[in-house]
Amino acid sequence: MQNNIFSGLFVGQNLVTIKEVDSTNTFLKTLLSNSKPVPEGTVIMAESQYAGRGQQQNKWHSEPGKNLTFSILLTPSFLPISQQFDLTRVVSLGVYQGLKPLLGDKLKIKWPNDIYYKDNKLGGILIETHLQGDKIKDAVIGIGLNINQQSFEPGAGNAISLRQILHKDYDLRALLLEICGYIEGYYLRLKAGDKLFVRNTYLSRLYWLNEAKEFRSNNEVFNGTIVNVKDEGLLVVENNKGKQEFSLKQIEFLNK
Repeated sequence: MQNNIFSGLFVGQNLVTIKEVDSTNTFLKTLLSNSKPVPEGTVIMAESQYAGRGQQQNKWHSEPGKNLTFSILLTPSFLPISQQFDLTRVVSLGVYQGLKPLLGDKLKIKWPNDIYYKDNKLGGILIETHLQGDKIKDAVIGIGLNINQQSFEPGAGNAISLRQILHKDYDLRALLLEICGYIEGYYLRLKAGDKLFVRNTYLSRLYWLNEAKEFRSNNEVFNGTIVNVKDEGLLVVENNKGKQEFSLKQIEFLNK
């Protein structure tokens, strides 16, 4: 594994490992609701997560002890609410960069924040923010990555694991710390005001970018090409009607 210059500043310095939990996000949110302060960068890692959640109330299927299921606490009070999608970009890029040396150019970020290898889902991210006035007080970031699992239930859809791709097992803790270091690096660039770098890098890593593909919206199937992601996170798809903007619930990728 490669080390990077940001590794070990604060993300992952306070690492709590749990044998079994319903959801690492729920566990971390409960910690936050107690009176004792929780330091930024705290990571909760579970060997087994029996009620993991994805976007739009989807369940996350994970075999105990085989995968990475963890949550990170960040406190991006510097980030206006209107720009909170930049946090999605930062986390997606950090996960991507941690896996890129292993998987190469077939690794992509599927908008808004799924991690894909070719046309299969390697992992997902769920960010839950708490607001204070017009600022983000804190963000609980749940990340689930399929690492050493060898097979998946039929209900897991197009899931794939690192083990299935590369035919070897990986040290979960080492991989976790690698990913945390990259998340921290992108987060610090965002905090330093380098939004353009974060946004452009995210766009360049996007699944189906500049490719003519099939989508569904409002029960209508159409061909289109992803050409951009707006600052606030809307997906821009160009089709025979011109450029259209979509939020998460408004468009479906017909990749299977």
